[in-house]
Amino acid sequence: MILSIFILLGVSVINIAILGFIVYSANTKSVTNKAFLFIALASVLFGIFNFLYHQPNLNNLALWFLRIHMFFAVWYAFLIFYLYYVFPKESVSYSKFFKFFLVPWIVFVSILTLTPLVFERIISFKPDGTIGEVKTNFGIALFGITVISFLVSFFVGFIKKIYQTKDKLLRFQYILIFLGAFITFGLHIYFNFVLPNFYNNTKYTNLAALYSFPFILFTALAILRYRLLGARVILTDLFILILLVLSAIQILSAISSIEIILRLVIFILVLIFGISTIRSIRREVFHREELESLNKKLQLAYEEVDRLSKAKSEFISIASHQLRTPLTAIKGYISMLIEGTYGVLPKNAKKPLENVYESNERLINLVNNLLDISRIEAGRMELEPEEAQIEDIIESVVRELKITADQKKLYLKYDKPVQLLSKLLLDKDKIRQVFLNLINNSIKYTNQGGITIKIKNQTDIKNTILITISDTGEGMTKEDLAKIFESFSRGSVGVQLSAEGAGLGLYIARKFVEMHNGKIWAESEGKGKGSTFFIELPIKPVKLNFRME
Repeated sequence: MILSIFILLGVSVINIAILGFIVYSANTKSVTNKAFLFIALASVLFGIFNFLYHQPNLNNLALWFLRIHMFFAVWYAFLIFYLYYVFPKESVSYSKFFKFFLVPWIVFVSILTLTPLVFERIISFKPDGTIGEVKTNFGIALFGITVISFLVSFFVGFIKKIYQTKDKLLRFQYILIFLGAFITFGLHIYFNFVLPNFYNNTKYTNLAALYSFPFILFTALAILRYRLLGARVILTDLFILILLVLSAIQILSAISSIEIILRLVIFILVLIFGISTIRSIRREVFHREELESLNKKLQLAYEEVDRLSKAKSEFISIASHQLRTPLTAIKGYISMLIEGTYGVLPKNAKKPLENVYESNERLINLVNNLLDISRIEAGRMELEPEEAQIEDIIESVVRELKITADQKKLYLKYDKPVQLLSKLLLDKDKIRQVFLNLINNSIKYTNQGGITIKIKNQTDIKNTILITISDTGEGMTKEDLAKIFESFSRGSVGVQLSAEGAGLGLYIARKFVEMHNGKIWAESEGKGKGSTFFIELPIKPVKLNFRME
């Protein structure tokens, strides 16, 4: 029987120590985790000396074991209160009352328990050789007041925390710790006070380590914060605990030495399995909490980016509206000046005014592009679809840009189909702007040769119409092709050849084509080898994106 009790207590002590180091290793810098480790160690030593001073025929050693047991009882009670003081903080600043009164008082009372001022001597032993009556001194009152004060403060403090916190997860952690402490001290009171004093039964007074285990377990679960896996993790840990208890009971019921050894081996295997499972679950929880934290940070970053993007679009929209009115007025007055509405201009003034007019026209185009972008990004750009012949739209753009191509001595060739192609459902103004941007872009970056536009039906393949715009210009690198349709992006060749342009035309063209459920892309064999732009529009779109979002 003694051997079985010894093994059971050994199992409890080992489990408490293991849990202490598991929690501590989870976060070695946390003051809460450190406090738990000290509680676990104090509980182990408290339980060991509780068992030792109950052993028979120890004579004077029994008195010293009792004193050391009381020494650790003081620290055990203080550390439990200390857990209330720090939980669930990572770090803590200590008040003057704590540093200059509580800590010195604990040191004083704990040392006092080792002197005859608490337990003076053993008066008698029981027939079985264990301690019977002990002569106490005034120090026992200080011991009792100290321990009870700390434990009452702990329970009252945690009740307040449970009711005051609004965080459900934190409240659950508080309840776990409170429940564990309630079970542990309920066991201590029942087996160490009720049974011995009212039923004269002292058979279970030496199992203090076993009674401490529920508090240690529940507190470990609370500190490790199994937030994301919740009840499943706790049930897993409780299942492992039940296996350990059942294995320990099997050891107690063993008859022969061989049975004890075999069941002890089984217990050790279950213990190893349990530790491995708990550690793997803790790692999983840690990684999930890290992912949750990262997701929250990403969400906040995304919201901030979205807010800044909307603010940027709103600023561009307001600024563009404010700029367009005076620019339009400037355009009108310069036009009238050139036409002679206000009288004949001197010959040397006409050319500078024409240059001003062209620069003003470029500014108006830029403002219009900025307005288009602000509408697109704000989701306010809408289509006004109607049936139209794509060939006619391209032809009108070619007529408009023919003069610009002729000024640079470039050919602008449009291979218009002999037969009419299928009519398309599209917004004529926006598709026209797409071709204006693309063809004008080709003219701008071509110095020799020219531009060729082709168009054909692809009804046998995709039920689409394909338009190609090929030039003999400077071409593009792979890096240019990857970003040419992004906003405020210009190819490296474009930057070298022209200081004009903000890199908005191709971006707007892409957005308008996508609103028609079409595709746009570019190809080039490299610098100096020209470029080809492709536009693919569906003949019968299932649904147009009437609003760009």
